[in-house]
Amino acid sequence: MMNVQAKLDLARHPSIGTPEPTDEASIAYSHQIAEACGIDLDSRMLAFTAEPPSLEGRDSSAMRKLYSRYPSFTRSSSNLTLKRRTILTSPEKVLDAPGLKDDYYLNLMDWSCSNMIAIGLDKSVFLWDAETGNAECLMSVTGNTDAIASVSWAYDGHYLAVGTFDGDTQIWDVEAKTKVRSMTGHIARVGVLAWDKHILSSGCRDGSIWNHDVRVQNHKIAELLNHTNEVCGMAWRSDGQQLASGGNDNVVNIWDARSTEPKYTKTNHSAAVKAVAWCPWQASLLATGGGTQDKQIHFWNSTTGARIHTLNTPSQVTSIVFSTEYREFMSSHGHPDNNITVYGYPSLTKVANIIAHDSRILHTALSPDGQTVATVSSDENLKFWKLFEKSKKEGKVARRLAKSGSFGGFGGRGFHGQDDDDDSSGISGGVHGATIRGKTISSMTSIR
Repeated sequence: MMNVQAKLDLARHPSIGTPEPTDEASIAYSHQIAEACGIDLDSRMLAFTAEPPSLEGRDSSAMRKLYSRYPSFTRSSSNLTLKRRTILTSPEKVLDAPGLKDDYYLNLMDWSCSNMIAIGLDKSVFLWDAETGNAECLMSVTGNTDAIASVSWAYDGHYLAVGTFDGDTQIWDVEAKTKVRSMTGHIARVGVLAWDKHILSSGCRDGSIWNHDVRVQNHKIAELLNHTNEVCGMAWRSDGQQLASGGNDNVVNIWDARSTEPKYTKTNHSAAVKAVAWCPWQASLLATGGGTQDKQIHFWNSTTGARIHTLNTPSQVTSIVFSTEYREFMSSHGHPDNNITVYGYPSLTKVANIIAHDSRILHTALSPDGQTVATVSSDENLKFWKLFEKSKKEGKVARRLAKSGSFGGFGGRGFHGQDDDDDSSGISGGVHGATIRGKTISSMTSIR
């Protein structure tokens, strides 16, 4: 059997099993090869107890030549330059949101492209204009069992869809403050809504999803049935080719827009799936997050159905928001940490972690300029966080926000009027002065 020293000698010389060259030409050639490779022929390449190699006594020019072959590994390379940015861990503004239902399965806040936030508080929907800081009540419902279950802005920012506990899906013109139409038919509350141009999808507590064409009288054009419990998360892909839905049955469905059968059904989550988000810079990338018993975020390729990554989080996942400025995403959480966390993608490295609220975060929304995230919690606080501040020239919306003092205060308008329960009309548009649990709208708009 060949001893260890013989093996090491063979490792040093490429000509295995042949004697060392003795003629001058071969020796000179060996030295040329060794010099080109930066190897010292008088030292061992392999050893059991070898000291770390030192540049002393060696041809430093040869070593520099060896390690400068690949410019991307030089210290001056921009590829290795880590640009750190500062993320504020305190909110820019904090507003009161009294009457917010502490219900994980509802979707009660959305931010429009026209820079207006809609939020459902008990039986009413309020609008807050981020440019002017003005707030007003858009509509209210009055039935003993009725309340607001979901809100969602149309892509033009002129119309707001509202889902109710009584199973109604309404569309409101926010400028005229009038209800355009009411699309009934669901037998239970409509907890989630999602738009794709003129198509409005509504998710119901019975597990059904309806697609409505809001342009025609017979609005229901499709019924999607594959959830066995309440649909609580839903989003259309940016190109309108696919719809993703998550439910209280722990299932994620990916639907083709041309079919009423799911293209993919995923059962990897072990709790309700409310957090559903498409990536804006990679159309086929879908992220889904599970509830308290799951605490995982899965990333899917919606073209192949493959699961790409899985991220374990310490808390219930309530929402996922992808950044439009950075290759990052934010997740909001409930029990036990009530935090928001920013991660890089696809590295999944943690960029920032903020303990945001005193109780679980229920809803989040991204500003139209992509820089600020609004969060609202069962502690009845609405907070604004500058998580994705742009490093380049600010856009038009950013300048507007700066002009109004980032988000400004709710302006000095005082709203006074009768109690919601005294309104006999059932539904009212532009109700200035609704009260919720004994608190006027002015209490909701106070800045801390």
